[in-house]
Amino acid sequence: MTLVAGALAATAAVGYAQLSGYTQADLTKSATGRTFLEVLSDLQRYYLYPVDQTKLLRGAINGAIGSLNDEFTYYSEPADSAIDAENLAGQFYGIGVTLVAANADGSGGKVDNVYKGGAAANAGVQIGDVFVKIGDKDVLTAKLNEIVQLVRGKQGTAVSVTFSRDGKPYTVKMERQPVTIVSVEQTMLPGNVGYIALNTFYNEKASEQFRAAVTSMEKRGVGKLIVDLRDNGGGLLNAGVDVADQFLQSGNIVSLRDRSGKTQVYGRATRGASDYTGKLIVLVNKNSASASEVVSGALQDTGRATIVGEQTFGKGVAQIPLDTPDGGKVAIVANEWLTPKGRQIHKKGITPDVVVKDTRYTVPLNFTGGGLAPGAKLTLTVGGKPVTVTADKDGKFTYTGEVKRPTRSATQGEAVVDVQGDAILKKAVDLLK
Repeated sequence: MTLVAGALAATAAVGYAQLSGYTQADLTKSATGRTFLEVLSDLQRYYLYPVDQTKLLRGAINGAIGSLNDEFTYYSEPADSAIDAENLAGQFYGIGVTLVAANADGSGGKVDNVYKGGAAANAGVQIGDVFVKIGDKDVLTAKLNEIVQLVRGKQGTAVSVTFSRDGKPYTVKMERQPVTIVSVEQTMLPGNVGYIALNTFYNEKASEQFRAAVTSMEKRGVGKLIVDLRDNGGGLLNAGVDVADQFLQSGNIVSLRDRSGKTQVYGRATRGASDYTGKLIVLVNKNSASASEVVSGALQDTGRATIVGEQTFGKGVAQIPLDTPDGGKVAIVANEWLTPKGRQIHKKGITPDVVVKDTRYTVPLNFTGGGLAPGAKLTLTVGGKPVTVTADKDGKFTYTGEVKRPTRSATQGEAVVDVQGDAILKKAVDLLK
């Protein structure tokens, strides 16, 4: 997700305000608008069951946005928007873990990493533990954001969490502590090659953290650097510009074009004493999107870096984030961005200079079947271990194995790499020899 931050957002917002706006009075001027109001009224008056007015109206908001068929224009409800704001600020009060969905349908929560020194680490929580209850609330099938909302809270307050490990539950009570999101990881590779991974641009501290990492590499006398933008889905556009600027001394970085076709330069490179001028390779994959593509596109167009990896995602549009009266937020696609050579990337992506498949992830074993009695169990041996599936009411069953995930360090800011098992990284190292 790319959010246009700073002066440009304000300028664009003013520009659009000068166009024909939409008021409450406009709603009654068309038959469709009057129908909308009457349907809401009729539901409130005649529907058999109680109507949750807030849920009804938010459904209407999402329906209106959904009619655009644009995945990057969306509405966030207040609870989700609050979590989003904390993530953007890069700091909150919690237990010091990262989460992924526990179930195949995206529900539930499972511990993906436990940071050293955090409340969870001190309580003995381990990677792979599944959230069962938070307080008295069952969260086995809850939305991931709901789990995050329940775990986070005010500094110093306590939260009781029941986890499951290997099918056995245990409960720990932890005190919420300050957690700073570190979006940059670094390490040194053989041959005095520096490695910096930037995991997201959706953190107001990302630019500062990345700049500090580059400075650290220069102090070590690094003349060959690998910047890893794989699985970085983007974030703040100005953060992307700032990262690219640390490798460029002049020229445009990215331009924005609005619906009228007007194009304006958003970011230009400036020469700085801390700029890195050594050899540079940037790693990307199919999940590198938005601000990641701004950076890789600018460095590729200017010949500053060699791009290695997979075709990127292809999100070449910028949104304007607007707060809503209910405490939520709406992000509206308002511009498309262009590389220094004028390339339009949306739904196309960046083609690497050297194409290499990302071998860090393997396709998990999965199978489906049918013909069993409802509720019947079937046990198969997978990789030497028994796997049991249960048939649904129609006698069908499904199994999906766990996706292999790259190892992450428990120390924030420390990168863990596997040069031999990671084909993209290995190729980058070979190119720098």
